[in-house]
Amino acid sequence: MPTTQPESALAPTTQQEQPMLEVAGLEVRYSGVPAVKGISFAVGRGETVGLIGPNGAGKSSTLQALMGAVRTSAGAVRLAGRDITGLAPENVIRSGLALVPEGRHIFGDLSVRNNLRLGLVGRRDRAGIDEDLEQVLDLFPILREFGGRSAGLLSGGQQQQLAIGRALLARPDVLMLDEPSLGLSPTAVDTVFEALEAVRAQGTSILVVEQRAEFTIAFADRTYVLHDGRITLELTPDAAQDEDLLTKAYFGS
Repeated sequence: MPTTQPESALAPTTQQEQPMLEVAGLEVRYSGVPAVKGISFAVGRGETVGLIGPNGAGKSSTLQALMGAVRTSAGAVRLAGRDITGLAPENVIRSGLALVPEGRHIFGDLSVRNNLRLGLVGRRDRAGIDEDLEQVLDLFPILREFGGRSAGLLSGGQQQQLAIGRALLARPDVLMLDEPSLGLSPTAVDTVFEALEAVRAQGTSILVVEQRAEFTIAFADRTYVLHDGRITLELTPDAAQDEDLLTKAYFGS
């Protein structure tokens, strides 16, 4: 059932109940203009949470703020109970939060293998690297097949798999994705989300921003709707087929 966003920040939690990612009263401004207006939500351990809404709703700004790429004007971000608000992006990554950005941002002149290894830069420890690399290659067999190929020669769907694999090599506690289906064929979208299901099954928490509202609501454990910088609805998977709710999500009516 849909619910509205609570007015107060998140209440303290016990160790057993503590979310993996906790966002409380987050605000982002650009040149004084508010883009994100005091939102609060949480992602549990091993849980997948979606963020949907129209263009300009504040979805990408939220992810950038969580990563420390843009400054927050108010609020707090906690990862496994640790306050990471205001940390530089490289320190956020080393704390256990990774982002697959919109547009993938792979390095086309580097090989697929070397692109993957860039994910090790943000890794907190060196133990288990070979095992994790094998897991990524098992998850995305095309990366094994084309390991020596220039990444710029991959298709859009293959590049997205590479971007996700690179992020996973940092061994994040929370994997965030910004529009992972953007520009991909239906078959490539299915491949990407099947892999994300496997990532979730391994216990990694996921926060995904998507334009495909119906798809995201059905995939995530719960989905928050952003509109004009505020969370206006919380939806469970059974709302995916409710056209009235989807209309309300995107048009506020």
